[in-house]
Amino acid sequence: MPTQVTIPGNDTPLLKVRAPEDIEFLVKESEVLTGKPGRTFVIAGADRLSYRVQWHPMGSKVERLDAHEQALSSQHLLPWEFLDHSVVEALRAGQLFTPLVRRPG
Repeated sequence: MPTQVTIPGNDTPLLKVRAPEDIEFLVKESEVLTGKPGRTFVIAGADRLSYRVQWHPMGSKVERLDAHEQALSSQHLLPWEFLDHSVVEALRAGQLFTPLVRRPG
């Protein structure tokens, strides 16, 4: 499971994602706790790319986000296609993180 880390220059506590199966769990956890679809993931590279991932029975929806969390692009991926997405590539490189999620209120 993920562990909490901090990235220099980022005030938000982040969890390091360690395995592909953690992504599905983290997305569902966020949806249950916040009532909003998907979860944001950050690739800790020079560009700090952000994505929102939503899990669906037949695959996933992945949105590339701008600095204001607005979708710049969107992809619907089948499960085996998601494994080749840059989100999973970042996970394999140890560079995938997600903000901590807490229940509102």
